[in-house]
Amino acid sequence: MPNLIALQMWSLHDEAGRDLLGVLERVAEIGYGGVESYDLYGHAPKVVRARLDGLGLELCSSHAPFPAGTAATAILDTYAELGAGTLVWSLEPDEFTTLDGIRRGAERINEAVGNAASYGMRIGYHNHFAEFRNSFGGRSAYQVLLAELDPAVVLELDAYWAQTGGVDPVGLAASLGERLEYVHLKDGPAQGMDDQLVPYGEGVVDVAGVVRANPSVRWNIVEVDRSSYERFWLLKNCYERLVELV
Repeated sequence: MPNLIALQMWSLHDEAGRDLLGVLERVAEIGYGGVESYDLYGHAPKVVRARLDGLGLELCSSHAPFPAGTAATAILDTYAELGAGTLVWSLEPDEFTTLDGIRRGAERINEAVGNAASYGMRIGYHNHFAEFRNSFGGRSAYQVLLAELDPAVVLELDAYWAQTGGVDPVGLAASLGERLEYVHLKDGPAQGMDDQLVPYGEGVVDVAGVVRANPSVRWNIVEVDRSSYERFWLLKNCYERLVELV
């Protein structure tokens, strides 16, 4: 069975800024089967691609701005050279304060779907917590957004931010059906953006429940935004726990 555990490279943003290629080697040494890229840190896409291939790391997806508007071609050219198949991004919190804001955001995402398709790529949506804290007519902003999105948009559920927004991430993951292909997993107090993250099982998120909630998930992705723990130790701890669960 393939190792479908990846690392979101934002977790090592500072370290990657100093030595991305060396950091990727350390990620592979821990045992991760793939990474979700965040930035190329000044490297040519083909150089990063070669490093991933040499280390046996799969590029499960890439966080990159939605390829819409005047920047679309540049974004798509870069990530085509990197070999990305799915580009994942988010809307801003203030876009969820009104229905019109959500609809305009969805239009941008849907434009990105068409642009990406011409390159053989897909678009994914990654949530934070504003999607769940705002509601309209009994529907969460997230539900409104999903109804507006092209069905081709795949979903990447950040379980931690969903819980921070007041939603049970296990039930949410189960409800998203086949659109849910990626899950971001982290643990902590689920209070806000400045939370210090902890090993799985020491916070309030039912990580095991999320992992088992939806069989459509292709990649379980570890992400550590900020933590008082030594970073590589925590990423290894999270990886080893997920190996027991998947």
